[in-house]
Amino acid sequence: MFKPMIPVAALPYLAFVLLASFFLSAFYFTTLPTKSLGAKEITVALVASLQAGLGVVALFNAVGVYV
Repeated sequence: MFKPMIPVAALPYLAFVLLASFFLSAFYFTTLPTKSLGAKEITVALVASLQAGLGVVALFNAVGVYV
């Protein structure tokens, strides 16, 4: 029998945490002075993108759209 690694009951909370942290990290980019992108900004962007992607997948799975 298949047993998921993450319990289905935890998916709404996981989606909320991932998407909330993604939106909070978006404020990091709105407060930056205009200059060239550094390594720190690229790292934050990659982490935020990963949080958004996993958060959307967790949200879809939480509402029953299994992707």
